[in-house]
Amino acid sequence: MDEVQPNNVNATNSSITGFAFYLSEIKVLNKEAALEAIKQAAAHKISYIDYLIKQRLIDATQVAKATSEYFGLPLCDISAFNFDLIPSEFLNIPFVRKRLALPVFIKNEFIYLAVTDPTLENLSDVRFLTGLDIRLLITDSVKLRQAIDNLHNTLIISEIDGSDNRKEAIAVQHLKEDSPELDTYDADSAPVVNYVNKIIIDAIEKGASDIHFERYDSEYRIRYRLHGVLSPIATPPIKLANYLLARIKIMAALDITEHRIPQDGRFKLALSKYKSIDFRVSVCPTLYGEKIVLRLLDPTQIFHSVDELGMYPQQKEILLDALSHTQGIILVTGPTGAGKTVTLYSALNYLNSVDDNIMTVEDPVEIPLHGINQVHINPKVGLTFPAALRSFLRQDPDIIMLGEIRDLETAQITVQAAQTGHLVLSTLHTNSAPETISRLMYMGVEPYNLAASLILVIAQRLMRVLCIYCKQKEELPPDIMLKEGFTKEEIGTFQLYKAGSCERCVHGYKGRTGIFEVMHISEEMRYLIIRAANAIELTEQAKKENILNLRQSGLEKVKKGETSLAELNRTFK
Repeated sequence: MDEVQPNNVNATNSSITGFAFYLSEIKVLNKEAALEAIKQAAAHKISYIDYLIKQRLIDATQVAKATSEYFGLPLCDISAFNFDLIPSEFLNIPFVRKRLALPVFIKNEFIYLAVTDPTLENLSDVRFLTGLDIRLLITDSVKLRQAIDNLHNTLIISEIDGSDNRKEAIAVQHLKEDSPELDTYDADSAPVVNYVNKIIIDAIEKGASDIHFERYDSEYRIRYRLHGVLSPIATPPIKLANYLLARIKIMAALDITEHRIPQDGRFKLALSKYKSIDFRVSVCPTLYGEKIVLRLLDPTQIFHSVDELGMYPQQKEILLDALSHTQGIILVTGPTGAGKTVTLYSALNYLNSVDDNIMTVEDPVEIPLHGINQVHINPKVGLTFPAALRSFLRQDPDIIMLGEIRDLETAQITVQAAQTGHLVLSTLHTNSAPETISRLMYMGVEPYNLAASLILVIAQRLMRVLCIYCKQKEELPPDIMLKEGFTKEEIGTFQLYKAGSCERCVHGYKGRTGIFEVMHISEEMRYLIIRAANAIELTEQAKKENILNLRQSGLEKVKKGETSLAELNRTFK
């Protein structure tokens, strides 16, 4: 059977025919939306059905039912199929993933393919590869993708287990830990190496920031952190836990015989002659075994210009003014994962020149920077933050970057460095800019020294950005919008958006942007610091100076349609 040719839908500026017309006739899609979908599908150079599925303009079940009825093809439930009947000798996973055409069984010299879109091009490739004629079955796109993912994971497990029998491969999850079969595994064996490499490469391709390998009582789970949110991606057999652990420890040059204490390491993966990714590895003993976290350090993601941070023009102007100072302290604050490192590295990239001696002390050094002298602390040999800072002051530095102010001694040396003609950049873990000042005074820094040296405090968070392809309009009652922080004057002057879902994004979001509270230290603020004012008084002064706090900064992003109100509330919950 030849594949259905994709000429069933034609459109002019005023009329629709074919499958699009059929959808409008059965009230699944109105004519305006159907016509617009035709135009967009043509613009994206994809089939009409594929566009409907990717944009989720219609429920997947409705698309499958309508496609089956219009093209006269059988409708099937792929989740009910026996995977053991799938002709694995004809199964090409890359083709399946790309075309969404899954061979489900062979009968009477025909190969039956489960598809979501019968107008797909190059289905004849299956006939060429198999030597069999094709019969098409229509199925739900969501269920088909799930079936393909499950089959793909099963085949990987089968490869690791060394067995061609998929039932046996799945059954290895129930083997006891003391099974003698475990002795046949090797952390450097091809299946284990390939599996770890696949997990890592997929993480890079999806833009993950971290990979979590987690062992529990009867389950092993692997998760990616995508745009700040953890998502499970695989559950390999628990019997493989020790071999995955050993493989990653070998890659990071860690002690594979040590299981009692935490270990930290790193390794580099070369993707091409011109690009490589650094990985920071943390291994921590837990109740049921060791958990591994890989932090992906991609220089192309770390290096941003100050323009790309997401600051508003006035905030950026304040930052650039502070960076032009020859002495003083600039602090970036926020919880772990708030993007402080990106902001600091962007500032260093802006300051980096042959005219200045720039030195950093970090734990650990995230990304090597050409032209900047970086020190990785090592407390075991006495190379602590204070020790490194004292050494720096004898190295004639112009600019110093300190990874984090952790204690009074470090804070005092930082203040001393700023007061003796150095520009110092550092971070602190606080929730807002005013709280940073209170925290330093609580640590024991004298108010008059702080007032004399501090020039700028930046508090920040990261929020996910709505996918431009699938974001949807959202309407909320005025009283709800007032409670969320919008003013009466603002209501009705902008459009709210919420997350949709498509193949280009993760749960309706793609990428992240920063929101900032950029508080310069004015003369009035210095006076309050000298008086040892508390965070409430400092916050009131910031309001008088029209400094946007973090939530106000986030609301501005919501008003511009960059993110959703739900994401803003998630960030501050």
